[in-house]
Amino acid sequence: MHFNADDFDQLLREHAALLRAHGEAQARCSEVIRAQATEIARLDAQAMRLRMELVKRETALAWAREDRAALEQLVPGLPKRAVQARQVEALQARVRELSDELHRRDVRQAFAPARASHVEELEGLEEDLAAADLVICQTGCMSHGAYWRVQDHCKRTGKACVLVENADALHIVRIQRAGEGQGAALVASQQG
Repeated sequence: MHFNADDFDQLLREHAALLRAHGEAQARCSEVIRAQATEIARLDAQAMRLRMELVKRETALAWAREDRAALEQLVPGLPKRAVQARQVEALQARVRELSDELHRRDVRQAFAPARASHVEELEGLEEDLAAADLVICQTGCMSHGAYWRVQDHCKRTGKACVLVENADALHIVRIQRAGEGQGAALVASQQG
């Protein structure tokens, strides 16, 4: 085979193009290798940090287990007491819930309409309260619900309402209506 000068020049140009493409491919491969080496170094450092954290946690857990075992040996029945303490806390929470529910029920009953068996009594109470100039309530002589209804009536109507612990302590109560003297006056004296 015989090569002429033009064939040789074309062969040189193709060889140069192949060398350039090979050099660019080598540069890209080198960049990828550097990027991978950087990522591997980052992941190695992260793995080392995680291993150190794991060793710290396992060591702390082992110490805690040893401390707990030593404490359990010092205090017999500690695990059972811990369970009982959690049960007591749960029971206390339940008692608080029930107490709150009972309080809400008492409040609802105090302000709820009267039941049929007490309708006549309450109607009479409302009539007596409406006719009274002053309402005197003795503690311990009326139900909790009746006390709240009387207080509600006094607030709604603006009536004077006095709460006494001992009725014997109140000796005289006299109300003078306007026109019977100088304005309305309340006079009360206590037995001594």
